This record gives sequence, C-alpha cells and structure tokens, in this order.
Amino acid sequence: MHPLLTIINMKQTYSKSCSIALIAAIYLLSIAAGIFLFFRLTAVAVPPLWALFCADVLATVVIWLFGLLYENVSVYDPYWSVFPPVAFLLWAFYTHTWSLPVVLVLVASWYWGWRLTRNWAITFKGIAHEDWRYTQYRSKHPAIFHIINFFGLNMMPTLVVFLAMLPALLLYNQGLSANLLTGLGFLVCLTAPTIQLIADKQIHDFRAAHPGQYCNVGLWKRGRHPNYFGEILFWWGMWVMYASLFGLNWLILGPIAMTALFLGISIPLMEKRQLKNKPGYAEYRKQTRILI
Repeated sequence: MHPLLTIINMKQTYSKSCSIALIAAIYLLSIAAGIFLFFRLTAVAVPPLWALFCADVLATVVIWLFGLLYENVSVYDPYWSVFPPVAFLLWAFYTHTWSLPVVLVLVASWYWGWRLTRNWAITFKGIAHEDWRYTQYRSKHPAIFHIINFFGLNMMPTLVVFLAMLPALLLYNQGLSANLLTGLGFLVCLTAPTIQLIADKQIHDFRAAHPGQYCNVGLWKRGRHPNYFGEILFWWGMWVMYASLFGLNWLILGPIAMTALFLGISIPLMEKRQLKNKPGYAEYRKQTRILI
C-alpha cells in the first residue's frame, strides 16, 4: 500500500490536536491555491471580483478533494468561517483601500470568523468523525452521494457565502466614508457573534451538566436557534453597511439567500433530529420561537 494511503487509513488513531493540525495544513494549501489563482487571473485582465470568485471555487475544490481522500465531508466545515475574513483582507491589500468602512468590515469579519472557528475547534472530534448530517446523506443516497457532496454540501454553501459577501466587497472604495447607518450595520455585525458566543457557552455548559437533553436556558429559552439567529444577523449587518452608502438594490439577495439557507435547510434538519432524539423537544418547540 502507498505510504500516503497508510497514513490516511490511520485516521482513527489521530488525536484531536493532530487532526486540527491536519485541517490547518489543508486550509493553508487551499488558500495558497486560491490566492495564486486570483493573482494569475487578475494578471491577464480577468475582472477582480470574478477572479476572487474563481479563487473561492478553487479553494473549495481543494478542500472537497481532501474530504474525498479522508472520506469525511466535515473537512469543509471550517471553510465557512475561514474564507470571508481572509478574502476581505486580501481584497483590502489588492485594492489598496483602508477607508473607515473597510476597517469596519475587517474588524467585524475577523471577530465573526474567530468566534465561529473557535466554536468549530471546541466541538471538533477529530478527522475520523463526520457530522451526522453528512453520514445521513451517505446512508440515504449512496448512489448520488458524491453529487450531493460536491454541489450541495461543498459548493452551494460557498456560493451562498460569496453572494452574501458581495455587499461588503463593494464597500472597498477610497472615496467612501461611513455614516450613522454604516455604524449601525457595524454594531449589528458585532452583536451577532457576541450573541453566538453567549449561546455557545450556555449550550456547552448545559450539555456538560445535562447530557442527552435539549438546551432551554439563557438565550435558548428565548429562541430555539440563537446561534443560527446570530449567523443570519451578521450578514444582514454587512448588508446594512453597504445599503447605508449605496441604497437598496439586488445585492439584498445575499442576506436573503443566507436566511433561506438556514430557514429552509439547516434548521429543519436540526429540528427533525432533535424531535427524534430529545424527549420533550416537541413541547419546547411549541413554546419557544424559532429564532428570536
């Protein structure tokens, strides 16, 4: 057997720290590939936004390939929180724009990305563990799983996030200055991951004290999915920052698509699992609103 395959087949023995180091190496490779493609495309006069989009797609493909190699779709999970902060910073260097709106975007996106990546690292169980949603797709749709994997589980979230990023990317203009509404959008962007941080702490503490039960304390008493609420809120905050300077236009589709993704896919999947595995969840569901 090839030495590389031997190492991959030993993934069950990887410690958590070793698995995180592996994921970090994969992501450094994918980001390097994306940045290389970005500058190659801009060098031949491809419009920069299209070049950034192609870099995003290539980075996703690299991660997807490693997911195939390790037979674990969860390799993609941190990409959601890693790409936007890196892309926003790359865009600032490329456009040589460091205006106040850009600084606000960078601060908000790195805070948001730090919180989400931190929560992933806390809950990450190792390269041998695949998220239950992906194993469910594997078992229910074996014949078309690889199609679902590439287009639905990897590429579709990448496209939705990029669409949601567009309003912030278009704030990179030297002539723009912030106003009160821009500041409000920034405040929303800071509030969103703060809500998620609080929700993370509450649910981790609750699960440690009450294994196997659904969390109904703190923010989880006010809404069934405060972490998803924070995620949706963040992207609406980014759009408010853009709308404060450019007004209402088709780019509102970004936060709308993000909201639809959670309300139409992520939350229904989670709720179905909770109803099946957590006694009393049906009653909690009746008494508690979905987001707020």
